[in-house]
Formats: sequence, C-alpha cells, structure tokens
Amino acid sequence: MGEEETNASSSLPDTELFGLLSNLLQQVESMTNEEEVELRAKIEALGVEVTKVPSKSTQNLDELEIAAELDKLSAKLAHVDEMISSADVEVKSLLSDTADVWMPVITANSDERRNFTSTLNDEPSKKTI
Repeated sequence: MGEEETNASSSLPDTELFGLLSNLLQQVESMTNEEEVELRAKIEALGVEVTKVPSKSTQNLDELEIAAELDKLSAKLAHVDEMISSADVEVKSLLSDTADVWMPVITANSDERRNFTSTLNDEPSKKTI
C-alpha cells in the first residue's frame, strides 16, 4: 500500500520538483557542512505558493483589471528573466537540465493546480519538504 502512495504522489509534477530541490539542498549542505536554514525556508515557502489553489472567481474581471494583472505577471517574469540572465553558467545549465521538472509546475493553470492539491489531500503520504 505504501508503494502505491509513493508511486501516485511521485507522478505529480510538484512532488518531483520538490524532491529535486530537497536533493539539491542536501548536496549543498553536505558540500558546505552548513545547514541552509534560509534556503530551506524559501523552498518551503515556494511549496506553499505552488500548491495554493486559486479560488474560483465569482466576478468577471473587466479589461482594465485583466490588463493590470497581466502587467504584474509580466513584471514578475521580467525579474525572473533578469535573475536567470545574470546567473553563472552552472546555474543556467542546472536550470536547463531540470526544466522538464520545474516547468510543468510553474506553468500549471488553476485547474492543474487543483488537481495537484486534490491528489495531495486525498493521499496520506509523507511530504518531501
């Protein structure tokens, strides 16, 4: 039974992503011989953000509200792009090599996020992070 839970939860993109992040964090900690408390907290906060399910809106947004939301998202993407552009070659390589793990999580629409969360809530499996 435990094996079924592990297989079901490991098929979720967010589970795979946070497994990878946990593994990378452990590697960093073993290489530096220091506990990365701040980095661990950031990964946990990211986990909370990723599994947040947007509420189903009962109101329809008008064009100006949609444009404002798109502007906010564009600014966030520009900031991420700036950080990636200024990263060193090893970080860029790591991001490129693991894109198949993190891209499905960050590009998930609200229905896909609901599926992540409902599957996580249905299974009493142990969290990775």
